Amino acid sequence: MEACGEKQASNIVLLDAREVCSFADYFVICTGESTPQLKAIVDEVEKTLKERGAVPGHHEGTAGSGWLVLDYGDVIVHVFGKAERSYYQLDELWSEAKTVLRIQ
Repeated sequence: MEACGEKQASNIVLLDAREVCSFADYFVICTGESTPQLKAIVDEVEKTLKERGAVPGHHEGTAGSGWLVLDYGDVIVHVFGKAERSYYQLDELWSEAKTVLRIQ
């Protein structure tokens, strides 16, 4: 979450999905304002976690698509553009997950 904030991501949410999801323990969801910012957020997340010994098992999407997903196994990071976050509404989809932290 700190890595997202370093690149000025907005509406950052950490959800504890252990009670409602079989394939991940936590979701990090955040929003970027532009294609370059989306790329910068993902680059910072990957750099920060790589320094801590974690690399994503799977990486999906492009900054131009407005939705990038980094799958670290127990933690899945979703980086959205504003329109895409509003459209897919993952916060609503996983509304039964516990909100651990929300940074507007």
